[in-house]
Amino acid sequence: MRSDRHTTQAVTSTDARGTSAVTPHAVLARFREYMVGPSRFMTLLSVFELGVVDVLRERPGLTAAELGEQVGAKADALEQLLFLLVKEGFIAQDETAGTYRLDSLADVAESDLARALAYMNLIKVVALRQLFYLTESTRTGTVVGLKELYGADGTLYDAVADHQDLNDSWLKLMNTVTANIDPWFFAAIDIPPGARVLDVAGNTGLGAIHTYRHKESPGLRVTTFDLPDKETKALANFRAEGLEEHLSFIGGNVFDEIPTGFDVVLIKHFLDMFDKDNVLRILQGANKSLEAGGQIHILVPVYPEDIKETDNYNVDFFPAFFIGAAMGQGGPQKLSVYQSLLEQAGFKVTKAITKDAAEIPPDVIPVQAVLSATKIA
Repeated sequence: MRSDRHTTQAVTSTDARGTSAVTPHAVLARFREYMVGPSRFMTLLSVFELGVVDVLRERPGLTAAELGEQVGAKADALEQLLFLLVKEGFIAQDETAGTYRLDSLADVAESDLARALAYMNLIKVVALRQLFYLTESTRTGTVVGLKELYGADGTLYDAVADHQDLNDSWLKLMNTVTANIDPWFFAAIDIPPGARVLDVAGNTGLGAIHTYRHKESPGLRVTTFDLPDKETKALANFRAEGLEEHLSFIGGNVFDEIPTGFDVVLIKHFLDMFDKDNVLRILQGANKSLEAGGQIHILVPVYPEDIKETDNYNVDFFPAFFIGAAMGQGGPQKLSVYQSLLEQAGFKVTKAITKDAAEIPPDVIPVQAVLSATKIA
């Protein structure tokens, strides 16, 4: 959270026990940061959506009127939006000439901006509107916003099949996240040569493809397990990669039965969608899926053990996202909680690591962890 000269004067005081306490003044100042958060978010995103940043990158030194002609907006309205970006140092204004140019934004690589904007687009399309109904979603355990706005029953992952705007926003970011995190995940795990691998909730096969590419060995077989309607797309993806002899698909639901007879189970980008009791059910099903001594490898965002840690934004984002926009339940847990759930499901944890924050781009929200465990005979 950003602070200013007003909030830093009286953030804490000492109570009668000699411990540090946040003052009422500081509490209200922090409330103000939450109040302006949605409008600040949309102002920044709108400047990008209008094309202002692209225009200024090509033609710095334009007035608001000239920018308005380029992007199809009124000069006065543009000027209002640009005040915030000037305040934040993203865009610079020459008040004498009345012109604008990129300031700190000029130094950010376009590939990095594209990644950040993919997150912002997901928040706008998939979360911001639906979260108007967060209170109702929390009470009912359903995604009320999807019902009210789209007439959709079920979860976000059901709705993306019928609503292109949700699908495009969600899928673009998820594919980007998968492509960025998978090299780290596969470098952290071992898959025995020739293993039979099951990728649980593997969607349309991207995870299976990455598994084979990163861990290729003679006889390696990777099976995607997901809802039956994913099969056609998954098989097409396998053929497109020339891997149809090594990859396969099984349709089903993790809460019915997970296929058996595998040496390795992978669960990525999935467990945080559910409350702890359902996570345990999934892990117990994975245990039954494995042969004796089989391995499970999990990739999941985690909360810090000290929930007050300020550099981890998982707790800022994921509870509202999963409860109010995606599932009506779920959210990440602490690494220690996932370790405990694995043990309850009949596994011995052999590895539990969190990705080094220094390796995560500063605009990226998820802090991911890998947990590996072996099935106890």
